[in-house]
Amino acid sequence: MIVAVDASSFVSAALKPESVPERALLLAIDDPNRLALSQAVEDEYREVIFRRKFDRFVSRERRQRILDIVVFAADRVEPMERLRECRDPKDDKYLELAAPGRADVIVSSDARHLLPMHPWRGIPILAPAAFLACAGEIIE
Repeated sequence: MIVAVDASSFVSAALKPESVPERALLLAIDDPNRLALSQAVEDEYREVIFRRKFDRFVSRERRQRILDIVVFAADRVEPMERLRECRDPKDDKYLELAAPGRADVIVSSDARHLLPMHPWRGIPILAPAAFLACAGEIIE
């Protein structure tokens, strides 16, 4: 399964060890699953994860490790088309990444913009817990 993960889920995973978002992110990079990553999405991950406001919650080293793991494990996918379909134009990059045929699911914690679009062009948009549940993972 090819998985696209939005920045809100990525950041939650990095900030909260052993959390549902971290488990979802790890599942997205665990064979046979593959994480799809475009340069635009990587850039957003990098920009958001190193904001100073997160310094008090988790070390920069842990955030860098999580980013390195994700970048190393991901399959590079560059958008074939530019989309303008999400109410938040910054989130169109996840739709572009997942456009039909390139991702099977989008994992998002964005309850205002991405999750209400489920399903988008036949591609499920799931919260981390729903993604885990679909994969048969027990959520505690």
